[in-house]
Amino acid sequence: MLIAADKFKGSLTAVQVAERVTAGLRRVVPGLEVEAMPVADGGDGTVDAAVAAGFERREIRVAGPLGHEVTAAFALRGDTAVVEMAEASGLQRLPAGVFAPLTASTYGSGELLRAALDAGARTIVFGVGGSATTDGGAGMLTALGARFLDTDGEPVAPGGGGLGDLATADLSGLDPRLASVDLVLASDVDNPLTGPQGAPAVYGPQKGASPDDVETLDAALGHFAKVLEESVGAGAAEQAAAPGAGAAGGIGYGALLLGARFRPGIEVMLDVLGFAPALERATLVITGEGSLDEQTLHGKAPAGVAAAARAADKEVVAVCGRLALAPEALGRAGIRRAYPLTEAEPDVAKCIAEAGPILERVAERIGRDFLT
Repeated sequence: MLIAADKFKGSLTAVQVAERVTAGLRRVVPGLEVEAMPVADGGDGTVDAAVAAGFERREIRVAGPLGHEVTAAFALRGDTAVVEMAEASGLQRLPAGVFAPLTASTYGSGELLRAALDAGARTIVFGVGGSATTDGGAGMLTALGARFLDTDGEPVAPGGGGLGDLATADLSGLDPRLASVDLVLASDVDNPLTGPQGAPAVYGPQKGASPDDVETLDAALGHFAKVLEESVGAGAAEQAAAPGAGAAGGIGYGALLLGARFRPGIEVMLDVLGFAPALERATLVITGEGSLDEQTLHGKAPAGVAAAARAADKEVVAVCGRLALAPEALGRAGIRRAYPLTEAEPDVAKCIAEAGPILERVAERIGRDFLT
């Protein structure tokens, strides 16, 4: 039995999901052998998943999205590091109810990357998602040695809004160690930097951006790419249109400028976590996340787990808080059946507040349906 589920956002971490499912299954089959492998798709929870798989957790003080210091973590095993931008620059780093769509910066994410380099990392998996920022990765690049100046030769203001004043970009001071590192951009989205499917238009409103803010940010990021093209060559414009450039408020663009390879986050994480050998040992795979919906089918963790399991001819069931996919869609994704908490407890508020005990009851049902 292999449990490879993501978090139930706002209720349970991926580790807690695995613990609760295990407890429920063992009520039906005492002593059942269970292998837990919490997974993530590059967004928040990615470092925790790596630590659960045996990576060492490293903590440092970095700049949060508003510039205040926060304690952020990355994961390290040998010369491979897993860095999660949300640890430094995620929405969870903002005070409750506070958004800063024009001024939030990814500077702290650059500090995390630098810390991974200092720790001897030769391969860095850079998981991006859940950001509070829309600065095209300018803050991250600044922390790594780049300079972005206005017409007076002064650094532009932090955040995407400040990029509208950009006159010159200088990447010559970037940390030279970046040239010899394998940097992997791990994300579950493939949006370009700007335009109707770009970072500001698609994800800006989730970060508090008004329609005017979205317009301002889209123009500023377009200007950012144009100035970079003048400074570093035509490749900067091509990177802005590349899949993943718009990930996490455009930090994907900054990573691509550093030479990162873009890969779907869940595929990268399954490789890093050692999913293939665990899958070989499994007779049944249980995956899941808080909401199984249309987004799940586009690069989220359960879809990646199910695709890998189907390729290995392993049966997959899913647990979730709510289910918004028809059985046919689940089947196409390789998931035989889904078990939402709302089936066991119709009160959604109660499902969120008491997700753990309810998930154990759901896991008992899975045990009865598949193991007895």
